[in-house]
Amino acid sequence: MEDEIPHYKIIFLGDQSVGKSSILNRFYQDKFEPDYQATIGLDFHSKNVEIQGTNIRLLLYDTAGQEKFKSLIPMYIRDANIILVVYDITIKDSFIHTDHWVNETKDLKRDDAIFVLIGNKIDLEDKRAVTVKEAENYANEKGFIFQEVSAKTGEGIEELFVNKIFSEMARKFKIGNEDGEENNEEGDNQPRMKLDEQQNQGQQKKKGGCCGGK
Repeated sequence: MEDEIPHYKIIFLGDQSVGKSSILNRFYQDKFEPDYQATIGLDFHSKNVEIQGTNIRLLLYDTAGQEKFKSLIPMYIRDANIILVVYDITIKDSFIHTDHWVNETKDLKRDDAIFVLIGNKIDLEDKRAVTVKEAENYANEKGFIFQEVSAKTGEGIEELFVNKIFSEMARKFKIGNEDGEENNEEGDNQPRMKLDEQQNQGQQKKKGGCCGGK
């Protein structure tokens, strides 16, 4: 039955305009909107995927980066299985502020939560303000998964979700066959996505005049 599909909660955190919504949208429906509207409060989507031969549902929570909505975030951090902290590689402060967003999860996160540090907008390499090395060092120090992406071009999105996040979910949450192998026609054991998306009718998104994060 549909209700028996295991659910896993993913929350996106980070400063305003770093591209959280654009990364979600690229993963959710493989689209990029250059004039993406600023998230007001919270935006919610769900997406069915297949990991190691097991169907699961991802509950995707996109949070607003503005200070005035900060009080809403703790209630969504609770019980999150995967916490994605996003920064803009062209804005140094957005990387420095990752500590703030990580601290927001303190005492609220699950003990087995997977943390992921994401540097967005690698299509703007000529404006880079955060080196790969310093981000990698931070992620290694914290024990986080790390990946740079471009929500605009789609570069790194599949590597991030399929090769890194889904693989870690299969390992940590024991998704799939006990031997870790998926019995599919291709004979591989790579996580796969199924195009079965749903969008919450009660999503909270309004026009915000903010530049759409790439």
